[in-house]
Amino acid sequence: MKHQQLTAIAARLGLRAGAALLLAGAAAPVLAGPGEDLLKQQCIACHAVTKPEQTSLARLWDRKAPDLHYAGDKFNRDWLVAWLQNPVAIRPSGVMYAKVAKASADKSADVIDAAALPPHPKLAADQAALAADALMALKVPGLVEKGAFKNEPVNASFASMLFSKLRGCTSCHAAKPGGGGVSGPELYTGGDRLQPDYVASYIRDPQKFDKHTWMPSLGLNDGDVQKLTGYVSTLKGKK
Repeated sequence: MKHQQLTAIAARLGLRAGAALLLAGAAAPVLAGPGEDLLKQQCIACHAVTKPEQTSLARLWDRKAPDLHYAGDKFNRDWLVAWLQNPVAIRPSGVMYAKVAKASADKSADVIDAAALPPHPKLAADQAALAADALMALKVPGLVEKGAFKNEPVNASFASMLFSKLRGCTSCHAAKPGGGGVSGPELYTGGDRLQPDYVASYIRDPQKFDKHTWMPSLGLNDGDVQKLTGYVSTLKGKK
């Protein structure tokens, strides 16, 4: 969808930029300890570390960064520790594509305005470990189905075709650097970053995590969910 179309939709919905709704919609976290202090200092200005009380489309549009209140259900700790020390972009177009997309010089396509993407702060190794521990403690009971990924053998070629062609995942996600869509998070480090049970649960019902998320619910059968999860689990960065 073109940037102009997205902007027009936003105007019709009465959406506006800013962090006020994000902060107002999230309950004040009750945190204590060094790791939790880091979350207060470094994270809550942009991320919701407790489940937001308000989950409107306006809040989704206005938030500065992804929600972290279920980080412990989503991420792998080792990846968090490494990434917090050397953060690199996971979402090529930031948390909201429409806010950083602009028309190309010849008006033929949208391009990403890199200057509109703020850098993520870096943490020292000891701080990264403390923050990762605090983030891994953030869980929502029942949100991610334990054992959702059965870890059965998957035909890699077919799973790749399912991801790229049959289910159209590359419209929003990249399975390799420079390939695929940019409106969603890259997945070429998905196997390092994400817990397989989270991937399976999210593919199966993205609206369970946020009813306004633009990730479509594809109504996949369990076989396809398992194949896609198995494929994402193989996508890892260089060691």
